[in-house]
Amino acid sequence: MANHDLMLGQSHNLALRQNQRLVLGHDHNLGLTQNHDLELGQTHDHHLGLGQAHDHDLGLCHSHDHELDLGQRHDQEGDVGHSYGHDNEFGTDQKPDHGDNELALSENNELTVSENQEFDDSLALAVDDSHDMGIDPARDLQHSQMVVSLPPVLQVRNSNPSFELAVGQEFPDVKSCRRALRDTAIALHFEIQTIKSDKTRFTAKCASEGCPWRIHAAKLPGVPTFTIRTIHETHTCGGIAHLGHQQASVQWVANTVEQRLRENPNCKPKEILEEIHRVHGITLSYKQAWRGKERIMAAMRGSFEEGYRLLPQYCEQIKRTNPGSIALVYGNTTDNSFQRLFISFQASIYGFLNACRPLLGLDRTFLKSKYLGTLLLATGFDGDGALFPLAFGVVDEENDENWMWFLSELHNLLEINTENMPRLTILSDRQKGVVDGVEANFPTAFHGFCMRHLSESFRKEFNNTMLVNLLWEAAHALTVIEFEAKILEIEEISQDAAYWIRRIPPRLWATAYFEGTRFGHLTANIVESLNSWILEASGLPIIQMMECIRRQLMIWFNERRETSMQWGSILVPSAENRVAEAIEYARTYQVLRANEAEFEVISREGTNIVDIRNRCCLCRGWQLYGLPCAHAVAALLSCRQTVHRFTESCFTVATYRKAYSQTIHPIPDKSLWKELFEGDPDANKAVQVIIHPPKSLKPPGRPRKKRVRAEDRGREKRVVHLIFSGFSSYLSFSHKQRSI
Repeated sequence: MANHDLMLGQSHNLALRQNQRLVLGHDHNLGLTQNHDLELGQTHDHHLGLGQAHDHDLGLCHSHDHELDLGQRHDQEGDVGHSYGHDNEFGTDQKPDHGDNELALSENNELTVSENQEFDDSLALAVDDSHDMGIDPARDLQHSQMVVSLPPVLQVRNSNPSFELAVGQEFPDVKSCRRALRDTAIALHFEIQTIKSDKTRFTAKCASEGCPWRIHAAKLPGVPTFTIRTIHETHTCGGIAHLGHQQASVQWVANTVEQRLRENPNCKPKEILEEIHRVHGITLSYKQAWRGKERIMAAMRGSFEEGYRLLPQYCEQIKRTNPGSIALVYGNTTDNSFQRLFISFQASIYGFLNACRPLLGLDRTFLKSKYLGTLLLATGFDGDGALFPLAFGVVDEENDENWMWFLSELHNLLEINTENMPRLTILSDRQKGVVDGVEANFPTAFHGFCMRHLSESFRKEFNNTMLVNLLWEAAHALTVIEFEAKILEIEEISQDAAYWIRRIPPRLWATAYFEGTRFGHLTANIVESLNSWILEASGLPIIQMMECIRRQLMIWFNERRETSMQWGSILVPSAENRVAEAIEYARTYQVLRANEAEFEVISREGTNIVDIRNRCCLCRGWQLYGLPCAHAVAALLSCRQTVHRFTESCFTVATYRKAYSQTIHPIPDKSLWKELFEGDPDANKAVQVIIHPPKSLKPPGRPRKKRVRAEDRGREKRVVHLIFSGFSSYLSFSHKQRSI
């Protein structure tokens, strides 16, 4: 072996016990020969610097036969299938990976260790900044330069009074004993191998080969208490030299983060990983953190399977605590797996029928829970324009049959609660199941398409902002002349776009042609308006999701009821603002009276005819919005009429208060349901039905963040090119690139 110098820091010695010899072989393995002498040259003294403030000996246990591989790298797989990622507290057949903390020989034969991390302070190998650690340039080791960087993280056993074990220490049972030993091993950075564990005995030893640490506990006679009988407290190993820990099971993760999750259920697995690394100094996989969180959340909110099983009892509780409410659950006839759920609270039913506009929006959102499914929503609008949820449906999947069922239940709800059901206006997307369901269950209703769905389909087809803006302007146009003018503008840009629009009957989406009263609502806009909390609820077990919805409704009803009590106006704030704006415009109009009801109003825009008896104006603003337009206000003021008397009743504060006059009541905790059903034979019979989870399971991969309409799936995108002089070829290329 060549005569080489190992240049290290000053005045620090490398102590190797029992005359150990350190040999660097040709295969780049750092091993210990049998007589353990340190051989780095013939006539030179060699020192290993441990930093200026430390003078520690590096001891190598005599009973070990370690190899430190210099040419092979072991990466830690981030999967729960690793040795320390299983649910068992103590594994005996698994070895954790070493992660990125090994000495590696790089391609240019430099001996390096990963950077950006530090040793534990108690055993930090620090090279003095003013000295290079390597071989003398005049002498090379197998024609290679040896450069050492220090390992980033090394879990070393240290003393911690909080985790000391002693002979005679007692535990309530064997599980508590195992748990305490597991926590001690994690805190002191050594791993345990279980030798024996049964109802009366528990024996374990340090997992490091040759280390004498050992513990034995046994059950006391006549009681379940376990006590430590013997313990060999001395470790000869240096602690574990990898980032994970064999005893850091999913259950340990769950116990560790339980309190944090109770305080903040939205804590993410990534944040859990960071906290465990910061507090305990170990690195786990993302899946372990995720599973640990799911285990705690299941204990807090119940499992997904339990949610379906308790659905019949939950429905009975809704009807018991909120009399007059509708709560129905349906299972598959073959295996009783979940198929449908319909819920509508009595307070919502009363408020919609007695105080809201006769307008319903239909929408849906896909659930993100373990068993997927779809949440269907039917929502009204109060006098101030806010959403007024009426009914909810949960189905195993969105299809035409389930939409037909939901609309049938909705029709039964309205028909049962009123003899003279108002002629509704229903807004929805263009899905065939919704269209057929509305026609079958609400044949007299005015059905309009939601402009949000329509414009999104139009945007995907043509990808042109200017065309989309013109489409919205056409939808808002109050008269046929204004509507046709906007369509002609679209046709001048793209004949294909104009043809696409004309294929959809304007009576279904355009204000100028719509036969019903939309009160200015061109979109249902339900899911987007509820986005802040409905998406969070969509990932919960089904009962927890419905409870989240019920609590939100309960809060809304109370807050809006209290807010309305402070209003001193005749109309709700939004209606008051519109009327005030109309009055300002009306002051500049000239009014000519034909008789007691008919007026001619002249303005800069032209002449309009107003009939205050029939509450209509030639501009159609009064009829479409339910509030007098500026022309109508001018006519009313000219004959000294009170403008507020000529508004729809749903816009008055009195009616608004009636909408929220009923209360959505709380539902007791599920632990009390069985007791509350005692003495009620009908309820007991209903809750005996067991509903199983649906068969649909969550597909692999990251879920979509944007909804894709069924009719748009697989459709080839079309590109519309705006042709301007000098830019036609450039725009054509850029649009093609965007569509790709």
